Amino acid sequence: MKRPSAAPVAVLALCSALLVAGCSEESEPVSFGGQAARPTSPSRTPVNSKVQLPTNPREWTVQRELADGTKVVRTTLKGRKSGFEGKVWAWAPKQYFEEKYKNSAFPVLIALPGSNGYPSNYWYGADLKLQETIAEQARQGRSLPFVVVMPVLNADKKNYYDGSDIPGRPKMGTWMSDDVPDLVRENFRTFKDPRGWGFFGSSSGGYVGMKMMLQYPRRFGAAIAGGPDTRPDSPLWKGYEKEEQANNPEKLAQDLIDKGGPTVNLSIMLGTKESGQRKVKNFLAKYGKGPVKTNLYMIPNGHHSGRQYAKSLGDGPLEWISKRMLAPSS
Repeated sequence: MKRPSAAPVAVLALCSALLVAGCSEESEPVSFGGQAARPTSPSRTPVNSKVQLPTNPREWTVQRELADGTKVVRTTLKGRKSGFEGKVWAWAPKQYFEEKYKNSAFPVLIALPGSNGYPSNYWYGADLKLQETIAEQARQGRSLPFVVVMPVLNADKKNYYDGSDIPGRPKMGTWMSDDVPDLVRENFRTFKDPRGWGFFGSSSGGYVGMKMMLQYPRRFGAAIAGGPDTRPDSPLWKGYEKEEQANNPEKLAQDLIDKGGPTVNLSIMLGTKESGQRKVKNFLAKYGKGPVKTNLYMIPNGHHSGRQYAKSLGDGPLEWISKRMLAPSS
């Protein structure tokens, strides 16, 4: 059952207002291509290189600016494969622009909201300070300097799509598995290795990030999920049992275990006072083995809250997945 995240109505209202008004409409558009903006070619990128250079950088609108001068930006993406059109926000850490890293790939963290996840994504806001948390943890050496990408999660305000291609509905699975990563590769220096790609999500966003990693382990190597469900439960699945099971994290995890890999890394965050703990802990006990590496972080006196998940990232989960993902190299 989808539980509304306590990152709450106020945050969502603020995000919606900012989306309409814009934070920095008078700011110059931003492009992250730089000198690597030209399409890649064999002469510029060795065949065995781990680095994917930007292939088609676009101009992004500035949404807000952090104290360190980095910017959260946004764009509208028309998915080539899903056909869905929605907003995507992004942020690159200051290390991304440093001379010593100019030829390096950077790890990507796709941050997904709980609640409706449409038409906005509350993780871009200054109130939850996701980007500030990652920047500070990276400064302390406890996190990788992630490029953070924040797409809308659902296709409308009325329905949950479980990050899946439910027959007859907008292809929100393809949007998340293909279109959003393609946008990232077009605009940022990224790793070709799945260890350079991960998710962070709250509630239904945590479920989708976890499911994506288990469903596409050769694309995504890690996920942090705050208070996730462990089974699909959108009412839109009615009449499509086969397709629903193909998007069931429990089945996906078991299939991965049966195949013996590839390895994925899942960190789950739960508040000690939130409901649904038993299902999540049972999932970890049953499927946290073999190639499915897991970590559980309990938030003292915590509830089902996106705000608390964000605040607690620096208490262990970020560091745990950072040690299992690829770092930029000078």
